Amino acid sequence: MYGSNAQFVTLSRDVDALLVPHGTEVRLAEGSHVHVVQTLGGTFTLVVNGNMLRVDGSNADALGLEADVMEYDTPTDGSVSNDDLWRTLGTIYDPEIPVSIVELGLIYAVEAESLEQGNRVHVSMTLTAPGCGMGPVLVEECRLRLLKVPNVSEVTVDLLFDPPWSHDMMSDAAKLELGMFY
Repeated sequence: MYGSNAQFVTLSRDVDALLVPHGTEVRLAEGSHVHVVQTLGGTFTLVVNGNMLRVDGSNADALGLEADVMEYDTPTDGSVSNDDLWRTLGTIYDPEIPVSIVELGLIYAVEAESLEQGNRVHVSMTLTAPGCGMGPVLVEECRLRLLKVPNVSEVTVDLLFDPPWSHDMMSDAAKLELGMFY
């Protein structure tokens, strides 16, 4: 069900996580036994007592794993690299499927605005369906990840449903991964 990379681990320390799909923060206690079902983009998707949770890569050590870490060159002029913004968003995966939100076509626009101190990044995104419960988790993950990009000081993420998402917005790679070429 979860792929060949799924594994059971015991937490070596307390870990903060987000409950999927609602985004409610929970704390997993040291010594808890968890099922790691996805390790993509520097985050981990776990199943604990039948609940799916998302754990940031900064907690990889507590899982006895290593997380992918983004590396950036910091622009000396205080600007933000648009490539870094898109590359960062490309590391955010739907917790249930192995496809990034960029490949799924969920990101409509990314804009950086220079401020007196730093830069504000504004993201316009959608979900595969208006009723999709993943919105809070994905919005927060976008915000937190983009704040790690050099010279980004603020991030706003707006969920839009116009135009509505369709399969046509997915990249060919995402369609191939999900078996949706037809």
